Amino acid sequence: MSYVKRHLPYGKHSVESDDISSVIDVLENQFLTQGSVTPKFERALCEYTGAGFAVAVNSGTSGLHIACLAAGIKSGSLVWTVPNSFVASANCALYCGADVDFVDIDPSTRNISIEALSRKLQLASENDALPDALVVVHFSGMSSPMREIRALTQPYGITVIEDAAHALGGTYDGKPIGCGIFSDFVVTSFHPVKSITTAEGGAVLTNDKTRYEQLRLFSSHGITKDRSKMLSTDPEPWLYEQHLLGLNYRLSDVHAALGLSQLTKLDKFVEKRRQIAAEYFAQLAHLPLILPVREALDESAWHIFVVEVENGKRRSVFQHLVDKGVGGNVHYIPIHLQPFYQRLGFRAGSYPHSEKYYENAITIPLFPDMTADDITYVVTMLEEALS
Repeated sequence: MSYVKRHLPYGKHSVESDDISSVIDVLENQFLTQGSVTPKFERALCEYTGAGFAVAVNSGTSGLHIACLAAGIKSGSLVWTVPNSFVASANCALYCGADVDFVDIDPSTRNISIEALSRKLQLASENDALPDALVVVHFSGMSSPMREIRALTQPYGITVIEDAAHALGGTYDGKPIGCGIFSDFVVTSFHPVKSITTAEGGAVLTNDKTRYEQLRLFSSHGITKDRSKMLSTDPEPWLYEQHLLGLNYRLSDVHAALGLSQLTKLDKFVEKRRQIAAEYFAQLAHLPLILPVREALDESAWHIFVVEVENGKRRSVFQHLVDKGVGGNVHYIPIHLQPFYQRLGFRAGSYPHSEKYYENAITIPLFPDMTADDITYVVTMLEEALS
């Protein structure tokens, strides 16, 4: 059977006419920034996830940064995360002047290994080298085992930050990812390939009011206009006060309008992603590939679908897909193998499960607007490449 060559990216946003209208309304009728739409979006995020508070920011990376700042991460602090993530999951600690170390992954889930975390915590406790915070990545949209992570870290007073950039719309333990029951902060991303988009953007969710107030300050220059928070006893009507060294990480109302409209479709988007994942499981079962954990089918947000190609064929398979218009990608080059982190002293061989996974991984297309023919085309091109 012959197929017409397609051009399929690994991920793609789905923007409809009502999304566009919501943005136009802000452009024509409202404040473009620091208006009423961003707070409305933050409230909607809380309603969806069950979190107590939300601060919308201009990227997921910004969210990770201010989560670290609100957690008190600074020079002399230590933050752990996993190598199998985008560099932002580790860079956020370095922005604060802290040190970074890594915990290897479970090769089946590609998320943090509970066994590796338990061993590393025990050793760190014995050597007085415990981390101040742990950034837990929910790779591909499937939650890490947060209940176990909280149980391991809580006795040591370690702040837990969920990097849920892949996972909004997923569930864990019967509750929405983002509710923050087992963590101190949850960070989301609204990049165009994520569950919903604001073009660029992100948010930090928390259930702690004090930390929420810190997040709010760090995201907006450290400035407050709240008279109840001011040091002045008789503030002039124009007064604002800077209370700490913050940044300009605010999300504009234009971006928030798109996010607010997209949020109403999140469940629909995730359901479509799950249907596509189910089709991949069915159609790829006969191929010599390692597939994701199928048990997560109805819980993961399915940001990406990663297959592992063994026997050293990854490069040739990847190139064949690209040549046929299938936009594969690789998620991720282990952070500790990046030249910048190598200069910090990290070395190949330190996190073998992350490295072995990387050697074989290919991300294949998955986005809500994919058709049944698109899915079959991807599968057929994989069959060709592996034959």
